[in-house]
Amino acid sequence: MRILLVEDEENIRSIIKLNLELENYEVVETGNGLEAIKFSQEQHFDLIILDVMLPEVDGFSICEQVRLKNSEVGIIMLTAKDTPADRVQGLKRGADDYLTKPFNLEELLLRVNNLIRRSQKQTRKIEETYSFGKNQVNFTTYDAIGQQGEFRLTKKEAMLLKLLIERKDEVVSRQQILQSVWGYDVYPSTRTIDNFILAFRKYFEEDPKEPQFFKSVRGVGYRFVVD
Repeated sequence: MRILLVEDEENIRSIIKLNLELENYEVVETGNGLEAIKFSQEQHFDLIILDVMLPEVDGFSICEQVRLKNSEVGIIMLTAKDTPADRVQGLKRGADDYLTKPFNLEELLLRVNNLIRRSQKQTRKIEETYSFGKNQVNFTTYDAIGQQGEFRLTKKEAMLLKLLIERKDEVVSRQQILQSVWGYDVYPSTRTIDNFILAFRKYFEEDPKEPQFFKSVRGVGYRFVVD
């Protein structure tokens, strides 16, 4: 599970990051509002922890920007202000939870775990058989119909394809693909992922050089798109 931590106080950010990593979360951190927006648009996150008072762009504005693109990711806002008006503003902008500084670290971790569990339940579930364009895939038998007719996917191909479809229209990072498909113990090179995507394009795209479904996002990963 990937968390974007946006906090401009370095000491607080370091403590939160360490404790999240001890809970086996992958943490991307920044203390800059503009960078936070860039990260949220280019990468997949399961949760965002967002300070209100930030340089360049405040947390309320970041929350609003994120919600324009992503209605599912959990957002916890951190603030030094404990006023009803601030809490209401954060919730109106799309935050799921609100914690006032100084906060209890254990309470933050509990709120993180609760939101992560909730978002997992909301992850798009796909049917056993999925169709896109003229293609069809059975995720139980791994049988598929592509541009050249019937064939069978390998287990890893089916796992990767299912991940991309479940995250339809979202950018899925290479890191998330490695964790979800290959697990933590045995990581192939990122070139392996690129080769899988090239295979998908040969299987399912009318023109593999101008892909309609499997889009590259330079430096980040891939996105599955169906118009």
